[in-house]
This record gives sequence, C-alpha cells and structure tokens, in this order.
Amino acid sequence: MPGARWRRALGSAGLGLATLLAPLVLLSAWPAALSAAPGLCVGPVCGDEFTRSAQYHWQLRLKLSDQQGHRERLVVDCRSGALSPSQGLVERGYAGAVARRACRLAGEG
Repeated sequence: MPGARWRRALGSAGLGLATLLAPLVLLSAWPAALSAAPGLCVGPVCGDEFTRSAQYHWQLRLKLSDQQGHRERLVVDCRSGALSPSQGLVERGYAGAVARRACRLAGEG
C-alpha cells in the first residue's frame, strides 16, 4: 500500500528531525541569566530572574538593569506595588512599571 510507505518515510524523517532539534530545545530551557535576551522590558529598564518569595507569595524578587549598565536586585510587594529599596540606580518609574507587569503575569496583581 503506497500510503503506508509514505507514513513510514515521514515517521523516520520526523524522528531524525526531533533528534536534530533536541539540543536546541535543551539550550532554550537554560536559566535567563545565561541567555542574552532580557526577560521583561518597559522603556529603558528590563527585568529578569523573577522569583517568588518563599515566605510571602505576594512578594516577587527581580533583577533590573537599564541601558546605562546599572543593575539592581529589587523586591516588590504585589499587593501595594511598593518597591524595596525605594531608591536606587535604576529609575523607579520604569522599575515600578516592570514590577507591576511582573506581578500581573505572576497572577498577584
């Protein structure tokens, strides 16, 4: 039956393609710290390495960076939108926007 022959040929080609693409899928699953692309950006400020607090589910920890090369770790209370520390090198208006968006994506806002 000609249809069965084509299915076998396509099945073995699919297996070969899956074997070829497996390393790419594994590389894409590495932590954000190892990748070049930022996680979440608003204006000139980008955030990555988002983690939820183990003690308080409404707190998120994130790492922010801006286009001038400033880097900073930040904690945001998703209930009130408060940033800690309240002042730092990264502009707080954009930092707050990144934090609010991260809270919404985490289901806490």
